[in-house]
Amino acid sequence: MARFLITSALPYINGVKHLGNLAGSMLPSDVHARFRRMQGHEVLFICATDEHGTPAELAAAEAGVDVRAYCDEQHDVQKRAGEGFRLSFDWFGRSSNPPNHRLTQHFCEVLEKNGLIEERVSRQVYSIDDGRFLPDRYVEGTCPVCAFERARGDQCDNCGSLLDPVDLKNPRSKISGSSNLEVRDTAHLFLKQGQMQDRIRAWVDAATEWPSLARSIAYKWLDEGLIDRAITRDLSWGVRVTKDGAPRPGFEEKVFYVWFDAPVEYIGATVEWAEATGNDWRRWWRTDEGAGDVTYVQVMGKDNVAFHTVSFPVTIMGSGEPWKLVDRLKAFNWVTWYGGKFSTSEKRGIFMDQALEIAPSDVWRWHLMANAPESSDAAFTLEQFQAGVNADLANVFGNFVNRITRFCAAKFDATAPGEGSETELETKLRADVAAKLAAITQHHEDMEFRKAAAETRALWALGNEYLQVAAPWTAIKTDPARAAVGVRMGLNLAALFAVVALPFIPDAATAVLDGLRVAPDKRVWPKAESAAALALVDVGQTIAPPDVLFKKIEDADVAAWSERFGAG
Repeated sequence: MARFLITSALPYINGVKHLGNLAGSMLPSDVHARFRRMQGHEVLFICATDEHGTPAELAAAEAGVDVRAYCDEQHDVQKRAGEGFRLSFDWFGRSSNPPNHRLTQHFCEVLEKNGLIEERVSRQVYSIDDGRFLPDRYVEGTCPVCAFERARGDQCDNCGSLLDPVDLKNPRSKISGSSNLEVRDTAHLFLKQGQMQDRIRAWVDAATEWPSLARSIAYKWLDEGLIDRAITRDLSWGVRVTKDGAPRPGFEEKVFYVWFDAPVEYIGATVEWAEATGNDWRRWWRTDEGAGDVTYVQVMGKDNVAFHTVSFPVTIMGSGEPWKLVDRLKAFNWVTWYGGKFSTSEKRGIFMDQALEIAPSDVWRWHLMANAPESSDAAFTLEQFQAGVNADLANVFGNFVNRITRFCAAKFDATAPGEGSETELETKLRADVAAKLAAITQHHEDMEFRKAAAETRALWALGNEYLQVAAPWTAIKTDPARAAVGVRMGLNLAALFAVVALPFIPDAATAVLDGLRVAPDKRVWPKAESAAALALVDVGQTIAPPDVLFKKIEDADVAAWSERFGAG
């Protein structure tokens, strides 16, 4: 049994996440966690809401509530949405909780002792009308790279360039909209990333299991040369800046930059989990206390990669302490909404709570992973969603389960029959199933979700092809023993199909396994060459055909949803 620490990129606190956020981090990490658990491994699956920084203050102000109260409410909203999508987090924490504050302050202090933190006076945008310095995301203007007119002070959402707010053209305050701005001096702490350039490059060079997307983004930053970056901001909401355990003089009105404290919350959330459950967090994070045999897997969208391949590793490695570093970093491109971006701030696309209002979580889970944006951006359309769900889930998987269980109920008294002997047809089927299982397993091991879904569907199709040839509904008229073989094999195929579908569609798969009375200890990941893979339903076992697993999506549904969500 191996040990896997799996973390999803932390969803930001300002509102329910859209389907693109779900597909790029939380859902694939859940699929992988479920797969590893089914293999019998020890898994710790961690996520949390990222609650500090500018957008939280802005959203709270817009809602007219205290920022703490706003984050309390939104954490509960996001937690419920995750539960609705059956995200199997072992812990869903909060970056505003005390463990993250303590750890962030600790890292800053040890980094400073190691010569990697320096206090500097820098030039920052000050809003005269607002009477305050404006952190990066409080400044909006025209991107100096691509001329996008609504670029943020830290990053352009149009071209992806990392920016400094003083470089924006025609800057304005995102708080008041005022252009009455000037650049003033202010003191901040800087993380001296440049000193870690060679160590980070050597570490990325050795990260051969990362997908090319993650490595290319890391190398882009390294090739351009790591720059020292400010890790504090002029904000009131966040982790307070300390020195030797006390407030740092001159920094009483400042907090740590959200991108410094947010990744630390992976550790902080694990501490929360440990405190709540009585477990030991150190055996997951400290290589001197048992974490040396842990495989650490991070899952995120491409816009988060640079911070996880450079900035956070600088923090971890620069501390000089034995912290666990990521082993496998799975990066995703974007899911697009009819050719444009899903957007939380612009309320463009379908959001997690809305999705659950119109269709069960399984259909979203399946479609998003079957079309995962791994090698390139993946376009989402409701028409494609309809076609995929109807073809894969209703026609292939659902139809197979429905046909075989109802025939068994009608002709074999809802009992798995034991008569008859297998023929060359079943021998070939077993070989074909073994080959598909080996392929599915390898794709899951490699975290190639789109391929894993495609091979899962191909396995389901094998069952339909087998039933077409075995045709127990025809054989029952002249050769009941032969029909019994077909039904017995069909029931075991249905059970196997549900088992391998558990990481993708847990609700429907569980309904099938419950209906077939498959014992809990058999709901494990099947070994490709094992006869047990097709021996999940015992002879003589009574079954209960499940209800219709997947209702087909009709054209009228698509029309109504298109009008509601502004599709097309």
